[in-house]
Amino acid sequence: MAANYVDILQIPAFLCRQTDLLEAAAKTGKIVNVKKGQFLSGPSMKFAVEKIKNAGNDKVGLIERGNTFGYQDLVVDYRNITWMNAIGVPVIMDCTHSLQQPNQTSGVTGGNPQLIETIAKAAIATGADGLFIETHPNPSIAKSDGANMLTLDLLEPLLEKLIKIKAAII
Repeated sequence: MAANYVDILQIPAFLCRQTDLLEAAAKTGKIVNVKKGQFLSGPSMKFAVEKIKNAGNDKVGLIERGNTFGYQDLVVDYRNITWMNAIGVPVIMDCTHSLQQPNQTSGVTGGNPQLIETIAKAAIATGADGLFIETHPNPSIAKSDGANMLTLDLLEPLLEKLIKIKAAII
């Protein structure tokens, strides 16, 4: 149903191995972005890509969003960007969700938005094709994921820095 209203379908990280879902998304003909599960390595994402391509859709991308590290944190292994680039599809770094701290003792997911710039710079340096950054004018009142969002007024200066870094690399 969603394909009638969107240009890109995103497969959530926890569902990235669900063959029926990947095939159904592929058959829409829309771009299918698959978030790498926090429990997977970058190279293992070739199987999700193969499932989508075998269902007749070459419009596929991958999203890196960190790996589970202990019970209450995620860590980004930048080798995954290089490995997923080798699969031959665009790779996007999810700079905000990779900074989530799930399963906090308070029952609310935490985050480290002060590290968004660091994550973004490293992603550019390691060959990410794009960045995903959630922002909100006031993250403390956001409906979800506020703990790891960038305050909207910080977005433009951050993007200006990142463009300069990308230009220096090229």
